Amino acid sequence: MNESQKVSFTTQNKLIIFGLVLSTLVIMAIAVFSTINIQRNLNEGYQNFGQVISKVLAIESVEITKDVPKKQVAKVLKTHSDSILKSHKDILFIEFRDADGKLIYKTLNKNPEKSKSPNISVSSPMKDTVNNSNLGSVTVGLSGDVTGKISSTTRASILFVFIIVWLVFAFVILINTYLITRELRILRNGVKKISSGEFGYRIEGKDVSEEVQELFNAFNDMSLRLNLYDEKNIEQLTLERNKLEAVLMSIVNGVVVCDENDKVVLLNNHAKELLELQGDQLLGTDIHNYVDTQGEYCFNDKIDEYKELSLEEKSSKPVEFNIKMDGRILKSIISPMFSRNKDYVGYIIVLIDVTRETEMDMMKSQFISNVSHELRTPVTVLRSYIDTLYNYGNDFDYDTQKEFIGTLNTEIIRLNQMVNDILDFSRLDSNAVLEKSENDISQLVDACVSQVQVLLKEHNLKIDVEKDDDIPQLMINYDAISRALTNYLSNAIKYAPQDSTIKVRLYKEPDKNSVTVTVRDEGIGIAPEFQKKVFERFYRVENNTHTVKGTGLGLHLVKTTIEKHHHGNVFVKSQPNQGSTFGFSLPIDVSEFEGENSDLV
Repeated sequence: MNESQKVSFTTQNKLIIFGLVLSTLVIMAIAVFSTINIQRNLNEGYQNFGQVISKVLAIESVEITKDVPKKQVAKVLKTHSDSILKSHKDILFIEFRDADGKLIYKTLNKNPEKSKSPNISVSSPMKDTVNNSNLGSVTVGLSGDVTGKISSTTRASILFVFIIVWLVFAFVILINTYLITRELRILRNGVKKISSGEFGYRIEGKDVSEEVQELFNAFNDMSLRLNLYDEKNIEQLTLERNKLEAVLMSIVNGVVVCDENDKVVLLNNHAKELLELQGDQLLGTDIHNYVDTQGEYCFNDKIDEYKELSLEEKSSKPVEFNIKMDGRILKSIISPMFSRNKDYVGYIIVLIDVTRETEMDMMKSQFISNVSHELRTPVTVLRSYIDTLYNYGNDFDYDTQKEFIGTLNTEIIRLNQMVNDILDFSRLDSNAVLEKSENDISQLVDACVSQVQVLLKEHNLKIDVEKDDDIPQLMINYDAISRALTNYLSNAIKYAPQDSTIKVRLYKEPDKNSVTVTVRDEGIGIAPEFQKKVFERFYRVENNTHTVKGTGLGLHLVKTTIEKHHHGNVFVKSQPNQGSTFGFSLPIDVSEFEGENSDLV
């Protein structure tokens, strides 16, 4: 039932109630008026009745006492009045007075129920018609019980009649209302059947007016046409819907479709995954009620902002914003949805997981910042020392000049290393093939350890090398593997505490047909949540205990060199405050990988 039907039905109820109340008030007014009128007539009649009794009693009293001595009058009146009291139960008392108003005799009804005050008192004069003289008066007191009983009976009868009339009137109104609305209820039920998809439903109307029968016939004709249309198009519509759902379900981005009332009518599997939903949890609900993992109504503000836009603004500029779900960043785009007739029917929310891109942007920004800082430091040192030597070199002795030149050489080597890292990053991330030849990995380890001896002395460290004897020669690019191992050693030296020992181990793993090199330090270690990321480009682990500057490319270059160009694998094992072990494994037999690089340029 729509809103207009609700309003109409409510008005009809109000009219019915108003009619019942009005009829009740009218009947009550008539009943009250009748009761008052009857009561007034009863009182007048009862008054006349009392007047008649008092007059008759006055006449009789004159007749029975006219020849009686004066001393016997009271006795005669007593006998006569007592007999009257016995025969008239409604009389409370009879009082006789002489012409001077003195009480001659007063008799009372001794019935306890009659001892109450009289309702009506009526007096009549006692006259001697022969002598035309006033002998006194007779006063009669009436209880009014008769009129009370008649009034009660009358009110009860009127109330009974009122109830009967009211029930009959209400019944007539309800029956009339039922008969009037019966046709509308039949039509409403038919409309419900059609709206629920039961096309072809027919209305069978009996004993209805001609106009209503025409309406029923028109409804049946419409229902038949809808059924024929549905039978012709249901298969095509189902096919189109299935195609649409298939397309939405196969889209790699999350898609949430909402109608113009913000109800979710469709969402694909990727959207359920991104929003961490189970089954059809969100279908049919208001999108405003969705709460993310942090308990926030993440869509509310942006959807309200979108709905405040004009239709032209919605079409030309979709609303974009980001939400966070368990550490992931989802880019959300709200766009309008139109029917074939260009009618606005709702909106679509596209969800794109941009966590990786966002992290890469942050790492690139950090990389640029780190590289800028790292380049600025050696350049500043070189410029300062060269300027000092250029202007004041003759004032320094030989040892001072040598110290200056040594510092310049160290900074140049450092600058060269950073430039090489950047160049290697560009070269190794490309598809270029590294030239390989058979090399003794054992000698390569010794050479790399020798290269970092100067750094060991600066940090007061030692290196302990352990090698197996039966290490075969490997098909490798000597310079690339040397740089990878040197990077491991440099990192170990940077993070190892003073006076500690760095352990380098070279051993063979026959079951894996590979050779493994590990470098272990006794440094601060790496937390488990960071170990999977240390080999990513631009990623650097920072902590409050030990922060070392760098570009964030070293370990990524090691991973690219070993895994992409030598078909090996890199690994790290570490626990916080217990040191770290970095290593890589290289295959002994590379014949199975020879064809994999044939497409590299």
